[in-house]
Amino acid sequence: MYKQIAENKRKTIYLIIGFVLLIGVIAGLFAWAYNDVWLAVWVVVIAIVYAVIQYYAASSLSMVMTGAKEITKKDNPRFYNIVENLSITTGLPMPKVYIIDDKAPNAFATGRDPKHASVAATKGLIDIMNDKELTAVMAHEMSHVKNYDIRVSMMVFGLVCVVGLISDLAFRMMFYGDRRRNNEGSPVGYVLIVIAGILAPVFASLAQMAVSRQREYLADASAVNITRYPEGMIAALKKLQAQSAPMKSQNIATEAMYINNPLRKGFFSNLFSSHPPLEKRIERLEHGKTNF
Repeated sequence: MYKQIAENKRKTIYLIIGFVLLIGVIAGLFAWAYNDVWLAVWVVVIAIVYAVIQYYAASSLSMVMTGAKEITKKDNPRFYNIVENLSITTGLPMPKVYIIDDKAPNAFATGRDPKHASVAATKGLIDIMNDKELTAVMAHEMSHVKNYDIRVSMMVFGLVCVVGLISDLAFRMMFYGDRRRNNEGSPVGYVLIVIAGILAPVFASLAQMAVSRQREYLADASAVNITRYPEGMIAALKKLQAQSAPMKSQNIATEAMYINNPLRKGFFSNLFSSHPPLEKRIERLEHGKTNF
């Protein structure tokens, strides 16, 4: 477990370096196309400031984007007590608890670290799961907190937003910006900016997918270790498989946070999904039951 925590901290550093390099390449293309080094500097500065803001605000922003509402014990004693008991069992600080008014069954965890963590579940998930299954799902989310997966997810969330912002800026400057450049800039640079603006979000999504799939397998196994009841996690995943539905509030930046893909099913959503197929997750748990 400690090895995984250390690995996730390293992944955070690698992610930052990778996204900074990607942003640097786009900034360089700006400088080349517009023949203005200061434009590249401003792109990098804006990206850094935006990334820092995202790091501290991403948790709250993700709650706003998903429509999650914070609750106390009196609002939903069953759900709150399950999270509280898991907090005691795992030795983690009590996270903030949220409920999302959505019939689609799903849940997620977010935050900078265990001291600033939040967990959320949809009304649909709370309604269809019995106590053992709901405990398994929230143990999965608490595992993300314990393993520092939430930090990796939050960094990816923030940096995907940064890449999206810069890509949007690139297109706006290309088609609506000042035409003063005339013959000063490079036509090839303009073409490359457009290509980068299209491909950058794709690369960001691939990075998001690469760091998320193995985390789900690990969190499933960690949840079983916490509850000592593999059948609970297996039954919960089977219910998610049988009753899976897209959520009302969808955003590709928050997709990786959920226990199950919250987006509408389709070829591209499956291709770039940050989640491994539920049947494979169930199969792994079935094969590993004797080892837990």
